[in-house]
Amino acid sequence: MEYIYIDKFCRFVMMGHQVMGEFIMNKIYIRDLVVNCIIGTEPKERVEKQDVCINIKMECDFINACESDCLEDTVNYKALKDELVEVIEKSEFLLIERMAGEIAKRCLAHDLVLSVVVSVDKPGALTGARSVAVEIERER
Repeated sequence: MEYIYIDKFCRFVMMGHQVMGEFIMNKIYIRDLVVNCIIGTEPKERVEKQDVCINIKMECDFINACESDCLEDTVNYKALKDELVEVIEKSEFLLIERMAGEIAKRCLAHDLVLSVVVSVDKPGALTGARSVAVEIERER
């Protein structure tokens, strides 16, 4: 059977009909990125920086990079990480939910990123708990 790529969302057609099932997308992970920033609603949190731990999973179309070995054919995850660290270190978000949303928006600004899952952990936010975390999913 011949499959024909028809759009950036990796949908395929087979003899004029959409193929059932999902195309398996390539993924890029940024794991356990720790950034020191102002985050929180308590008065102490508005003046003292604290660590957040960020995990990102991006579904991407980097099939060309698998053949070309060219950075231009994939998401430059070092540049993305540098951008995120710069933004988060300068930020003063009240909520980790808002921070996760901003991270997702910046990931999706890259043309090759089709969807993203972002989790943000705030260690020590609750007495007796290792951390509090949120996870969001966004797609184009």
